[in-house]
Amino acid sequence: MADFEFNQRIAESMIKANDSVGGLPKYLGVKFTEFTSGRLVATMEARPELITPMGTLHGGVMAGLVDHVLGCVLYPLMKPGAWAATTEFKLNYLAAVKGGTLTAESTVLSLTRRTAVVKVEVTNEGKLACLAQGTLLVVEPKAG
Repeated sequence: MADFEFNQRIAESMIKANDSVGGLPKYLGVKFTEFTSGRLVATMEARPELITPMGTLHGGVMAGLVDHVLGCVLYPLMKPGAWAATTEFKLNYLAAVKGGTLTAESTVLSLTRRTAVVKVEVTNEGKLACLAQGTLLVVEPKAG
């Protein structure tokens, strides 16, 4: 990762955009709270409508949170106009989430011009609830 420069302006704009983001991240209520080079911290509330009839957070909700922070951690490191697409990720659900706040910490393990490997740890009220790792395709901006 030494060849990639952290763009603080992009990181700050992503945090400021918390309230204007749409789609699944908006529905889930994901909020970016901290960005440093190769690291992103985000939070979301495990609201009642995200809890299954069994009383725990739906696994797809956790997967949606992980997938979002998996890619977003890369944007301040890539060239402006580049984008990242998840090609695969693996989740280990470690503890049932019954409510409270989820905190996802996304860390870049490897970043080349074409691919990235990212680790995500999700805690629930301080307890490790999910550990994930994914691979992303990095697409350079089009010339011109």
